[in-house]
Amino acid sequence: MLHLCSNLHFSIKTWSFLFIFFILAFFTTINYHHNSPPTSLFYFNTFISSATNYTLATYLRHLTLHPHLAGTTPSLHTALYVKSHFQSLNLQTHVTNYTVLLSYPLFSSVILHFPNGSVLSLALDEPGFSSSGVVKPYHAYSPSGSAYGKPCFLNYGREKDYIALGANGVKVKGCVGIVRRGGGLSRNEMVEKAAARGVEAVLMFTEGEFEGGVERGTVMSGLGDPLSPGWGGVENGEKLRIDDPLVMQRFPSIHSLPISMKSAEIILKSLEGPAMPYEWRKSLRCSSSGRLGPGPIMINFTYQGEKKMATIHNVFAVIRGSQEPDRFVLLGNHRDAWTYGAVDPNSGTAALLDIARRYALLMRLGWNPRRTIILCSWDAEEFGMIGSTEWVEQNLVNLGSKSVAYLNVDCAVQGPGFFPSTTPQFDNLLTEITKKVNDPDSKGMTLYERWTAANRGIKIQRLSGVDSDFSPFLHHAGVPSVDMYYGRDFPVYHTAFDSYNWMVNFGDPFFQRHVAVTGVWGLLAFRLAEDPILPFNYLPYATELQDYTRILSKLLEGRNISLHPITAATQELAAAAKETLDEAKKLKEDKATDEHTALKRRILNDRLMFAERGFLDAEGLQGRPWFKHMVYGPRNDGESELDFFPGIANAISKSSGGGEQNAAIQHEIWRTARAIQRAAHALKGELIT
Repeated sequence: MLHLCSNLHFSIKTWSFLFIFFILAFFTTINYHHNSPPTSLFYFNTFISSATNYTLATYLRHLTLHPHLAGTTPSLHTALYVKSHFQSLNLQTHVTNYTVLLSYPLFSSVILHFPNGSVLSLALDEPGFSSSGVVKPYHAYSPSGSAYGKPCFLNYGREKDYIALGANGVKVKGCVGIVRRGGGLSRNEMVEKAAARGVEAVLMFTEGEFEGGVERGTVMSGLGDPLSPGWGGVENGEKLRIDDPLVMQRFPSIHSLPISMKSAEIILKSLEGPAMPYEWRKSLRCSSSGRLGPGPIMINFTYQGEKKMATIHNVFAVIRGSQEPDRFVLLGNHRDAWTYGAVDPNSGTAALLDIARRYALLMRLGWNPRRTIILCSWDAEEFGMIGSTEWVEQNLVNLGSKSVAYLNVDCAVQGPGFFPSTTPQFDNLLTEITKKVNDPDSKGMTLYERWTAANRGIKIQRLSGVDSDFSPFLHHAGVPSVDMYYGRDFPVYHTAFDSYNWMVNFGDPFFQRHVAVTGVWGLLAFRLAEDPILPFNYLPYATELQDYTRILSKLLEGRNISLHPITAATQELAAAAKETLDEAKKLKEDKATDEHTALKRRILNDRLMFAERGFLDAEGLQGRPWFKHMVYGPRNDGESELDFFPGIANAISKSSGGGEQNAAIQHEIWRTARAIQRAAHALKGELIT
């Protein structure tokens, strides 16, 4: 298979070179004879036609030759590779370094003691990778220590799971909790919920692992360097002490380790005690005794890690805008990986490098975008979006006043199917772009046709989750954002098997899905950087808010709580959205090039750009003030029924229905309404007098 792919790639490389040479020669000749500059449409179509799967495969191969965990020498080598690529294209390139607190494993062991006196030490390394340079499976920022206790199965570790355990007479205090990933909780939430109930340590496994793979990950709460909360972690800048309470609250209070599903099965098969609830047993994909525990076996758990300062490297390429150089369109992907990172994240890095190549081709043909485009390669995302968060915090004022949009791709390709997530003003533009890109899995169909057929219509997710580098841009800075994946999940997530070989054998053998994601990503940025009037439409935003209000109304039915403030604010936003669409239509029809008309376009664009900032609240979410977006953001309780209006969701999760709790919910409704109203006022561009 690999030999066949390499022959195919060689052929594609040859034809790609000839095609690009022909394009350059042909259009140079056209321009020479007719002396007419190419149009924006010409550059748009040239970007589409200059796609090659060979270059994407080549970039990915280089990026995944070695494991490259953030803060290590191999990770620096990938930064230098990206920098060298940008420089070879004659793009303005620079590197920004931060000194941050990272976490690495030193020693771990899990020993099972059986009632008959036998002892078994669980294999914690993945088979075949003990001397490959792959970091041992661990949870970053887990505290060091030991625990000795009976194992108990906690299911997903949710509130309702602990209620079910209690109903079955299971006491978890003093136990070693065995928990499976999922259920809507982050790793940190799973560990902290266990700690709150007296669990001594947590062993976490993921079902459906690939050949004994183990899912690494961070258990730190929040985003960014824990030693510089709210400001950029620059070298020689202010750092909190590691024992500062603000720092310590970011780390779990009990130890945890990831284990393979095979190791989890050994423990689960040995459990006795009450029977598992039927729903748990039915959904459990691994073998077990069907019992909850505790025991009768004992587990001796030890983990030793170190938290230490390390230098991380963000790499940027800048294409300066010709008419509005102070307006920024940002494309970002993180580069660091737990292991080889072929899917997560370097399928996205390969796409970013190919966009740079294709933009450089357009520049050689004479293209210069209206607005500035910045290509961003982030470091240390896996530890908690550290590279992007430090940069956003350091550049908060300029981002707030000058950034048009942030377009994120993390895992460009995980498998089949297109899964975009956006803030709603992108909906129409994204739909338009997918009509211009060929579907990688259906000959003769566009991505739009295949995507809508699979979902029986347009299906775009939103961005409440804190799971990639869009989070600091949207949730903290209020920058309109997009996040895209091809494929929903993949079985080698955060394991040593996330390699180039897995990609060419399973994920995307001919790299056509990579081509599709690169096309959508690059064309979105092209339109945002080129269109005289920004292609934002806030009517879908207003419609979405109306839908959220209807859902919330049903949830709060029978309680003395009014949603009228949100309803009224949303109506105001809808009216402002309609007015801006009408104004944009007139300005598009106006072909005048005088300064007055240019100023009118600039003023409208500023309103379209700044409206998203209105959804921010200066005080932030209760208990998590760094997160300031009142429509999209993380909930304090990952089990909430709502994945929007996080302030309201948090208040509801704390409520038992009393008058005081109702007042707290009503207050959050007013805060959310004021945020929507601010967005409406920003879209109108008028002061309230």
